[in-house]
This record gives sequence, structure tokens and C-alpha cells, in this order.
Amino acid sequence: MNVFFDFNSSWYILLFAFLGAWAILMVMRRNWKAKHEVKEQVMLALGGMISLALMEFFAVSTGLWNYTPGNWPVILWPTYFAAILFGYQLLRTIESLFLHRSPMV
Repeated sequence: MNVFFDFNSSWYILLFAFLGAWAILMVMRRNWKAKHEVKEQVMLALGGMISLALMEFFAVSTGLWNYTPGNWPVILWPTYFAAILFGYQLLRTIESLFLHRSPMV
């Protein structure tokens, strides 16, 4: 398994799309000032990233799938992190819309 630092610039679009969507939802929910909220999100993203890394390494090492040479960009991991942050905000937004009946609070 090789790790490459030379990857398609479209990865940056994907990474910043997730970060942008996360930031927009966080501001819309008006929770961007709550330090405990940010800490909770970062801890969730780190835990999710560790889970994803373990899944990737297990699957590759056991032959469930493989990455051809030059197809394992390092930016995959920050993109996973941003996707998990976005997923948290999406979950909380949906939760506030349907469970609490007070949108974006």
C-alpha cells in the first residue's frame, strides 16, 4: 500500500464542499459559539475517522478491496473528517426540524 501526496485538485473541491456545508449548517443552527458543541463535533469526527481508518486497513489487508498504485491520496483522510463533521450537523439539523419542531435552534 502506497500513500501519495500528489493527487487531483478536485479533492480540494470535495474537502471544502464538506467543510463549507458544515459551517453553513452550524451557523444556521446558531451553535457556532458553544465550545462544548465544537468539542463534541471534533471528538465525533476523530472517532469516526479512526473507525474509517481501521475499516480501510482491515479491508485492504484482508483483500476485500485494494487500491491500485497512485490511488490512495492522503487528502482522503481530511475529507473523511470534514464529511463526518458535516454529517453531525446534518443529523442535528434534521433532529431539530422533526423532533423539536423548532427549526434551526
